[in-house]
Amino acid sequence: MSDKKPISSVNDFVVRFANVNGSGSASANEMFARAILRHGVPVSPRNIFPSNIQGLPTWYEVRVTEEGHLGARGGVDMMVAMNPQTWDKDVAGIEPGGYLFYDSTKPMPSTKFRDDITVIGVPLTAITNSTYTDPRQRQLFKNIIYLGALSALLDMDPKLIEQLIGEQYKGKEKLLSSNVHALHLGRDWALQNLKCPLGLRVKKSDKVGDRIFIEGNSAAALGAVYGGATVCAWYPITPSSSVAEAFTAHCKKYRHDPETGKAKYAIVQGEDELASIGIVIGASWNGARAFTATSGPGISLMTEFIGLSYFAEIPAVIMNIQRAGPSTGMPTRTQQCDIIACAYASHGDTKHVLLFPEDPAEAFEFAAAAFDLAERLQTTIFLMLDLDIGMNHRLCRPLKWDDAKQYDRGKVMTAEMLEEGRDFGRYLDVDGDGIPYRTYPGTHPTKGSYFTRGTSRDRYARYSEEGSVYADNMQRLVRKFETAQDLVPRPLQANAERPTKYGVIYFGSTSPAMDEAIGLLEARGHQLDRLRIRAFPFHSSVASFLAEHDFVYVVEQNRDSQLRQLIVNENGIDPVRLVPIVHYDGTPITARYIAKAIGDHQDHLKVTPLRKAVS
Repeated sequence: MSDKKPISSVNDFVVRFANVNGSGSASANEMFARAILRHGVPVSPRNIFPSNIQGLPTWYEVRVTEEGHLGARGGVDMMVAMNPQTWDKDVAGIEPGGYLFYDSTKPMPSTKFRDDITVIGVPLTAITNSTYTDPRQRQLFKNIIYLGALSALLDMDPKLIEQLIGEQYKGKEKLLSSNVHALHLGRDWALQNLKCPLGLRVKKSDKVGDRIFIEGNSAAALGAVYGGATVCAWYPITPSSSVAEAFTAHCKKYRHDPETGKAKYAIVQGEDELASIGIVIGASWNGARAFTATSGPGISLMTEFIGLSYFAEIPAVIMNIQRAGPSTGMPTRTQQCDIIACAYASHGDTKHVLLFPEDPAEAFEFAAAAFDLAERLQTTIFLMLDLDIGMNHRLCRPLKWDDAKQYDRGKVMTAEMLEEGRDFGRYLDVDGDGIPYRTYPGTHPTKGSYFTRGTSRDRYARYSEEGSVYADNMQRLVRKFETAQDLVPRPLQANAERPTKYGVIYFGSTSPAMDEAIGLLEARGHQLDRLRIRAFPFHSSVASFLAEHDFVYVVEQNRDSQLRQLIVNENGIDPVRLVPIVHYDGTPITARYIAKAIGDHQDHLKVTPLRKAVS
């Protein structure tokens, strides 16, 4: 019996499933999240899984929140503990007054429980073994049985779960009926043997609206299709592989000639990341829109080719789905730790354009825009996703596309322009924006050709190692980067209700937690203006925001506060005025973590120091 009053909450709680990787639990856990969505209640699920195939611990967390908060909150209100290996850690993570759901087939000693939580035992293995004889069926259906029990405990409508089962096994009647049967085995047992519902409840609502539920990697891949990409070259690496897989699926649907059925795209799995980026640059040089998807170790291998794209000015798009590094690091954990590596990738003086989407909707939009930017600027564009956005389903606004949109191919010298006698210098800046004209191979039989090289050359692509020629070219690349400031997505600013001398800068997957943390900080009496950065190079509004505040917190998910480094380096600001708020254990940053870190610093600033009395 709990010595603390059980948590009571409707449509506002966190459930975490602790399972063993390879047990088939992922499908049932995702069905749980989708079923709550069908009740009209927003959810934000996160799959925390190991980098091996099976046997190690895995967790699936579902945040249920009618308020629509999509970031990780921190804390667990109900733990569905299905893994003996992680039992002690899982039980310790439950909020006081929370609930522990477990398989009670084998008795557990009282020392394995806590006095301040409610323990719910369901003999899942016993129910499964008495119903099924096949070992694999026993494992798989146990997951559906606990889903049924949870539906009773949380007062969920079983018909909505049956609908999901029907959709998943449409045309497979035997699987459909057997899963529905397993669902009701668990539900009926709970209704007959437990007090249902609990203090945690799901009540039908209408807070989901027209939002869609999609993974960031799939949305980015669809953005590549709509952005005109016809070539994808990649090498498998977690957590980016599903980008190429989704692009393949989207192309099969949208990139086949309706009359002939012929594919109008090329997807190439290179022998490694070096080959992949080389294929992308070669295809782009030929006039195709091409991209690769990778993660941190792949970026490390690609850097020399990235320098070629920068210096020879060949368009390329790289979708970097960041994970915890360095080296192999934690392949299935999330971080925002490749900022510096990508911003200055390759040897020598380089600067690259980075795009920071906050959710799948922006992943779609920024992915499509990346190809326009790559051709307009004739350089590599990085789409900086991470595992938290890329491999988890998120609620987001519907993806929208203007069918009247025309692709921006940038400054391309046509055969007609060459015939008119236009002066063509491949690296000639004709209007001061730093961007030269290029030609596609075969544009004209005698005019418009040039030699593409990674070595120094003059404005007409003629080889030269003369210092002044090299400096002229490098300075033009600086002008081009400055031009990019007004082409990339601008930062979004939101001011506090009252004037304040404190601000916060954040970006990417940190955004949902940051949005919620603002409310927690306001409850503590702290007011903050906020600026969400969406791209590098930084727009001039970033410098203005910094100038308007005495202290600015920079919230990010890496050890070395890389965005803060970039801001200091590019704006020449005193680093003391930028307060790092960093989180880097591989789990998504939470609203509670941000609010505590900033709130504690704000409290310290408000303390009036003691002064020595003057006699």
